[in-house]
Amino acid sequence: MSRIVLGVAGGIAAYKACELLRRFTEGGHDVTVVPTANALEFVGATTWAALSGNPVHTGVFTDAEQVPHVRLGQQADLVVVAPATADLLARAATGRADDLLTNVLLTARCPVLMAPAMHTEMWLHPATVANVATLRERGVVVMDPASGRLTGADTGPGRLPDAVDIHAVAASLLDDPDTVTAAADRDLEGVRLVVATGGTREHLDPVRFLGNSSSGLMGLSIARAAALRGAEVTVVAAHVEHPLPSGATIRRIVSTGDLDEAMTELAPEADVVVMAVAAADFTPTEVSEGKIKKADDSTGLSLDLVQTPDVLKHISHLPDRDPDQVIVGFAAETAGDQTALLELGQAKLARKGCDLLVLNDVSAGAVFGAADNHVLLLGATPGGGAQLVAEHSGSKPTVAHRILDAVRERRRAN
Repeated sequence: MSRIVLGVAGGIAAYKACELLRRFTEGGHDVTVVPTANALEFVGATTWAALSGNPVHTGVFTDAEQVPHVRLGQQADLVVVAPATADLLARAATGRADDLLTNVLLTARCPVLMAPAMHTEMWLHPATVANVATLRERGVVVMDPASGRLTGADTGPGRLPDAVDIHAVAASLLDDPDTVTAAADRDLEGVRLVVATGGTREHLDPVRFLGNSSSGLMGLSIARAAALRGAEVTVVAAHVEHPLPSGATIRRIVSTGDLDEAMTELAPEADVVVMAVAAADFTPTEVSEGKIKKADDSTGLSLDLVQTPDVLKHISHLPDRDPDQVIVGFAAETAGDQTALLELGQAKLARKGCDLLVLNDVSAGAVFGAADNHVLLLGATPGGGAQLVAEHSGSKPTVAHRILDAVRERRRAN
């Protein structure tokens, strides 16, 4: 059980922190909420206490004998501020200690995550830009806000990232200290990254389809991790069972044919392509315009199938492909042991022509829909072979960062 301090600054998005708090507590974490005085104008202390199961700390002089302005920061495993307003970012960047939350930020020696929320003009103002840069230089992880509807009729960047996105980032910071450094350094700043994820569906008729068990969680974790590290992320989403990242450009698809069309368009403009998608290998030769009915004689149904396009191989062999581009493939295999798994992965990497291959053993339903993952990461060698680069286990957000570490190193080597 980790000890989390959830700071809440005074913006209308304070109500959204209630969902984030619930995600933390349902995950078994011990959460102490530290709202600013202005935050309490939006959500009262009773709500925070009821949702957290802990007393709410609102001032430096409350319970002074426990020295909360020092103790809370010293004892925390993670401090999350959501929403972080322009005022809070400014006070934190200049080292102010004029309320309990800014005192906690000064005394914390654990990872600090800030999720900004404000109007677009405030987020883009040079003062806020400078304050965010200062905080990141000091090792604070500052998420970019999402774009969307703001207070009133305004729309644009400045919306609080969704609770699922903030929670995923917080989980990776708790799991792995290396994530803190990569996120604060923004080591993928300016990189254009396309992630294809989920499971494609090949329709038989308007209501039935051939599909697979992919939940899309691994690809979505990579998208969130890349955005956190500064990349410009586009998600090509087939069927997924989880919320899509609030800070990414989304392109929805259905079939493997749709995937081929989308990637043919998007891949040439990308610096990094991650094919974490479970694409169907076969599709029906014909799709019925109406719902297929059962036969009265119970004779069953016969299907004629043809192979779908090999999208990973296609984009890896585009004639005008940028030699500095990194393409990451995924392979879900069933194998008797790791030696057999490696042989399957090495053959697939050579056949597909990608730079890196993330290899999973999905025997007995492993990996699909699970919170954790175990992967072997293979890299293409100059001679056309494949070598084992690394082996990683952990939560999917943590494994996502390790995959991106390998992408970063591959880009540096190009």
